[in-house]
Amino acid sequence: MEQIVSSGIIDSYFSKLKENLAVDVAIVGGGPSGLVAAYYLAKTGKKVALFERKLAPGGGMWGGAMMFNEIMVQKEALHILEELEIEYKHYRDDYYTVDSVHATSALTYHATKAGARIFNCTSIEDVVFHNNKVSGLVINWAPVHREGMHVDPLIIMAKAVIDGTGHDCEIVHTVARKNDIKIDTPSGAVMGERSLAVEEAERTTVNNTKEVFPGLFVSGMAANGTSGSYRMGPIFGGMLLSGQKVARIISEKLDKEPSMETVKN
Repeated sequence: MEQIVSSGIIDSYFSKLKENLAVDVAIVGGGPSGLVAAYYLAKTGKKVALFERKLAPGGGMWGGAMMFNEIMVQKEALHILEELEIEYKHYRDDYYTVDSVHATSALTYHATKAGARIFNCTSIEDVVFHNNKVSGLVINWAPVHREGMHVDPLIIMAKAVIDGTGHDCEIVHTVARKNDIKIDTPSGAVMGERSLAVEEAERTTVNNTKEVFPGLFVSGMAANGTSGSYRMGPIFGGMLLSGQKVARIISEKLDKEPSMETVKN
């Protein structure tokens, strides 16, 4: 039995990894915008792999506000909650409360149920840069990255990459720093996140969700951090809408191209 347990896990994992060495969309960061993007992209038939550094995807949604495990969502994003069967309660005006653990679990479940593959405990060291376009990711185990071990990575090829790394917008920083390029912001560089302004941040989170360099898209707080807008705290409607928007932008773009085949042998 012991051998069956170990060999079954190894065989299954490496089959899953091998099947996702080439995907339509690679998402970096399993926060709410990344999970929503994974769901909508997979739902349209795109081959999606999401890479999360931590043990559990969900980003800042798990902890709610200061470990009060409730979050706020505004009326404009309720259609996403309803589609993903996430329960909510009306608080006042156009604002609704949601149990953060319930919501995060549902986002993860529906993304994987739709066909997206989630690889946790995985860090991104770099991107693949072909013909002045972001064409994939350079991955390694998160503990290897954390401990600074000299272990070479593996490569995931992708037609589109989403930076959903939150406040730090790590992938956009890496691309801009290492390749001496300008990105689609007013300054041509990563502008950095501003202090909290909830209403403005919720609006700009969606507005700043876009392709910032060929093959590289931003969502969630990475969108605001890249374009120099505000943080918003424990309200998540903008995050959900950002994930839906980036999925729509990428789907429309990829629908004009053939699907990337899985790397074989």
